[in-house]
Amino acid sequence: MIAVRDLTHRYGETTVLDGVSLTIDAGEFVILAGPNGCGKTTLVRQFNGLLEPDEGRVEVDGVSVEENPVSARTSVGMVFQHPRDQFVATAVGADVAFGPENLGLDRAEIDRRVDAALDAVGLADRRDARIDALSGGEQARVAIAGALAMEPQHLVLDEPFAGLDHPARRSVLDRLDALVTDGTGIVVVTHDLRDVFDRADRVVVLAEGTVALDDSPDAIRDDLAAFDVRTPGC
Repeated sequence: MIAVRDLTHRYGETTVLDGVSLTIDAGEFVILAGPNGCGKTTLVRQFNGLLEPDEGRVEVDGVSVEENPVSARTSVGMVFQHPRDQFVATAVGADVAFGPENLGLDRAEIDRRVDAALDAVGLADRRDARIDALSGGEQARVAIAGALAMEPQHLVLDEPFAGLDHPARRSVLDRLDALVTDGTGIVVVTHDLRDVFDRADRVVVLAEGTVALDDSPDAIRDDLAAFDVRTPGC
């Protein structure tokens, strides 16, 4: 479980998040929505300690992220909006292995995780391929595999469909569906809900640094237009 408690975050004198409280249960599919600049990315980067709150705290499975960021980064996998931002190696397999290697696992366990992660995203036959030779959709799946190799309880994806064509979007969505079936919690950060709205258990909308809406998709469908998010049919 991810628990955000009275979290405030500032950039200089600008308050981006103002007393946000939120709980995300294991196995939930949650959409974090809202207009550009509302603090979505700032919030999720505190789930695994990439950013720290100015006030409040974040806990993952009851453990403070600030006090134990390694535990948080093992439990919460992060896929950035632009996959290239997180690649650290030239070849697919080497990049996916990077996280497990930094956990100090033995070679057999690392190889097992890499094989399982690449299989999960349909890239088992591309282990030796150069990342820069892959399509945008394939690169997105490599980024997901890198997060999966850490065997997280939650997978957070920040605008995962930005810049992807329809086949690539379809491919990523198919992988997310499979992960949900396997019990992985999913948090999708987006201002465009059309691909994921009907898949979600909850939609959380941020506005002006606070949680403006938090309910099931059907319960808040008619309220979303006021928050500059795109819903099915728009």
